[in-house]
Amino acid sequence: MMKGKAIFIFASVLGAASIAFWLGTPSSAKAGNDVGPTSVVVNTQFGGQVFGFDIDQNGTEGVLSEAQTINAQGKILAAVETFDQATGAIISVAKKLQTHDDFLTLGIVGNSIGLVEHEHEKPGQIYVTKRIYNELKPLTANKFTGQWKSGLRTEDIIMGVSRNQGAGGTFTNAILYFENSGNFNTLVFGSNFNTKKIGSPVQLTDPTFFFSNEPVVGYDSVTNQAVVAAAEGTVGGPAPQIALVDLTSGKVTQFTGILGPPPYHQGTVNGIAVDSEDGIAVTTTELDAEVEFYDLKKKSGFAVTLPGNVGQLQSGTDVEYDPVNKLFFIAQEVSSTGPGSSIQVYDTQGNLVESLNGFNFSNEFNVIGTHIGLNPANRIGYVDGPSSGVTQLQQFTY
Repeated sequence: MMKGKAIFIFASVLGAASIAFWLGTPSSAKAGNDVGPTSVVVNTQFGGQVFGFDIDQNGTEGVLSEAQTINAQGKILAAVETFDQATGAIISVAKKLQTHDDFLTLGIVGNSIGLVEHEHEKPGQIYVTKRIYNELKPLTANKFTGQWKSGLRTEDIIMGVSRNQGAGGTFTNAILYFENSGNFNTLVFGSNFNTKKIGSPVQLTDPTFFFSNEPVVGYDSVTNQAVVAAAEGTVGGPAPQIALVDLTSGKVTQFTGILGPPPYHQGTVNGIAVDSEDGIAVTTTELDAEVEFYDLKKKSGFAVTLPGNVGQLQSGTDVEYDPVNKLFFIAQEVSSTGPGSSIQVYDTQGNLVESLNGFNFSNEFNVIGTHIGLNPANRIGYVDGPSSGVTQLQQFTY
C-alpha cells in the first residue's frame, strides 16, 4: 500500500486547509468567452479515491487509478481505467484487483503511453514487496500491454516523472527517485518510452535534494536536461537549489534560486514545469505563495506573487506547461481570486493571463497531490475534484 510512500513524498500537500477566501475579482484575458470548469466530470468506476491520472495530449483518452479499502483486513479494490476526454465517461477498466495491492498512475509518457505503477504487498505485511511498472501502449489499447523495464529495485521509490508527451520532438522523460535504503540517495535518469532506451542514473549529492525535502523534476527537451528543484522548507531557511542534470553525460550544474521575503522565505518547492523552447523553468513555493520564473541558460530569474494572496494557505502547488499556447498553469488549492480553488494562468514573461475559478481540489484527503492534465490542441484540461472524497476529475477550458 502506498500510504507509507505518500507520507514521504507528498507531505507538503497533505493537510492543506479546505477553507476558501474570496479576495478579489477574477481576472481573465478571455472576457466574454467561457473558461474554467465545465459540466463534464469523470467519476471513478468503483467509487474509489483517485491515485493519479493524466490525459493524452496526442489523443482523446485519459487514464486514472483508483483504490478503496473494502474490508477490515485491509483488502483493497484497486483499478486502472481509461476515460473519454470529451465526455468524461469511463471507456474501459484496464485492470481490477481485490487484494492488498494498489496502482498509481505516473502519467502519460512518450507518444500516447500510459505508465502505471503496481505496488504488490503480501497479506499481513505493511510494506511493498514488489513494484511493477505497467504500460498501456498505446493508451487506446485500454489494457496493459507490457512492462517498463526500469532497472529500479523494489526499495527505489519514484518521486517524480516529467510527463513529456513529445515536446521538442523527443519522447524522453526525466525520472526522479530515491533509494529507500542505505544512504537514501536521490538520483535521476532519462527514459525514452517509445524507443525503450534508458540512461544511467545520476546521483544528486547536495543534501538539499534529499527525499524529505520533496524535490520536484521537469525536463528540458532541447538540452536533454532534467531540471530538479528543492528547498529545505524550514521557516527562514535558505533559498531553493536548482540542479540541471545532463542526461547524456551525467554532468550536474547547480545554481541558487530565489529567496522569498522574510521572515518565512520560500518553504518547500511544490511544483515545476519547463518551457524547453525558451529555456524557462517555473516553480511554486510554499510559505511565500510565490511563482518563480528561471532563465535556465542565465541561471537567474524573478518571482511573482499569486494574485491577491495573503499567505501560505494560498500557495501554488502543481505547475504544468502548454507548449502550443505557451502558458503556465498553477494549481491554487485555496483561491485568492474566487471561491473554492483556482488555476492561475501565466505567460512565459510572468504576466497573469487569466484566473480559472470555481474548482474544488483541496489536498486535505488526497493520497496523491493535485495534478493538472492538459490537452493544448483542444484547450481543455482536467484537475482533481470536485468531490471532497477525491473520487472525481473536473474538466475545464481555457
